Amino acid sequence: MEVYKRAYAVSLEIHKATLAFPKIEQYALADQSRRSSKATCANLAEGFAKQPHSKAEFARFISMAMGSCSEVETWISYAFDISKTKLDEWLRSYNQICGMLVNLRGSLK
Repeated sequence: MEVYKRAYAVSLEIHKATLAFPKIEQYALADQSRRSSKATCANLAEGFAKQPHSKAEFARFISMAMGSCSEVETWISYAFDISKTKLDEWLRSYNQICGMLVNLRGSLK
């Protein structure tokens, strides 16, 4: 799925960038940013695997991915109030990913 590929690529960028966060942020902001960006992908993967058995279950996992998508937007906003390097690019990416998830969930109805 294109949405999975995009979410995975941005998640890798976030993972790499957060490794350089100050030590004081490694156990909170950096970790939460990494976890929520990875959760977007993980929820899509798990839901997709269950799709043949239940479209409703797939839709539920897409909804969870949407929640993770919103969560990562919040964490990166916090991070970039500290440093503005990639904020706009990542927020645009997650905005597009959320839109793709909405469309994907809608296609299951």
